[in-house]
Amino acid sequence: MTRSPDPDFDPAGHDTTPQRWFEDFRIGERYPLPGRTVTEAHFAAFQTLSGDNHPIHYDRPFCRAHGHPDLLAHGLQVLCFTAAGAGTFPAEVGEALIAFLEQSSRFLAPVYPGDTLYPALTVAELVPQRRTGVLVMTSTVHNRDGLRVLDGRQRYLLRRRPPA
Repeated sequence: MTRSPDPDFDPAGHDTTPQRWFEDFRIGERYPLPGRTVTEAHFAAFQTLSGDNHPIHYDRPFCRAHGHPDLLAHGLQVLCFTAAGAGTFPAEVGEALIAFLEQSSRFLAPVYPGDTLYPALTVAELVPQRRTGVLVMTSTVHNRDGLRVLDGRQRYLLRRRPPA
């Protein structure tokens, strides 16, 4: 039996998130990202990916000798949890996204295996340009005790709404 495609189905109409352009964003909009508990498997995977073999991240006796109760997460490992792709922002900007321009971060407190982290992005600034705009987001990561362990900024270049 040969089956034909359904003429009423259009994959382009299957988007679950409406398209947003630079003008559609407002300062203060918040994008919580999924919380997750950091495990030793994350440490091992990051070591493999980054090639960072400093003992502060992988050697418990070294960590204890340097005042840490356990392995210390690499700052870039914590930063990775602020990737906008983990939330709805990339689906919203879709065709509007031109580039991820830059990011900066400050690492404020240690992160150890077993810590649960809660990252979020918040629209902080909108810089209109002629045909584009720069959307600036603050990035934060808190642990389960409410302590901020990271803060930073991310900048995205977006297209403005096309003329009707």
